[in-house]
Amino acid sequence: MNATLIMMDWQEATNDPSLPERGQHNAEALAEKLLSHWRESGAPIIHIRHDSMNPDSPYAPDKTGNAFMKSLAPLSHETVVEKRTHNAFIGTDLMEALEEYGTSDLVVCGAHLEYCVESTVRMAGNLGFMVYLAGDACVAMAKLDATGRKWSPDEVHALTLAVLDGEYAKVVDVEALVGASADAMANATGSPTLQ
Repeated sequence: MNATLIMMDWQEATNDPSLPERGQHNAEALAEKLLSHWRESGAPIIHIRHDSMNPDSPYAPDKTGNAFMKSLAPLSHETVVEKRTHNAFIGTDLMEALEEYGTSDLVVCGAHLEYCVESTVRMAGNLGFMVYLAGDACVAMAKLDATGRKWSPDEVHALTLAVLDGEYAKVVDVEALVGASADAMANATGSPTLQ
């Protein structure tokens, strides 16, 4: 696949204790495998960094959590896009970078699935990109709803993927992305229907 890999918000703040309980503790290792494969293939890679406007956020630019995780940090020649909102297309040069690469297919992984990953994937799908979402290389957090029910990270992860799959993206796992041939991927995935 000649897709652009989008590494979403793989920052130290992902594991900050001030945030709700997180799940998918193997996601970083899977993202590292995906990143390594893309580097070997020579396909485009874009790293997104969240620079929160909330000064108390662990993602704020002056906090240690703003730094990329060392195992997933960009190389000097790889593109980095800074964002201030959940959606990586808003107020950034992401679209310009994608146009420069000239690819219509995206592979996305990152944190947090139900916030920045989801909002960016929805936008990409609506813009006409074919998005492959590496679901097992995404991190979700627990969520308390209006009734007081606590949804576990696994429940949030599963439901978010179910909502996105077939509408805004095709959810696949890392093994399929790094191991399958282009023909196998084409036969296994169809274009999502936008409603």
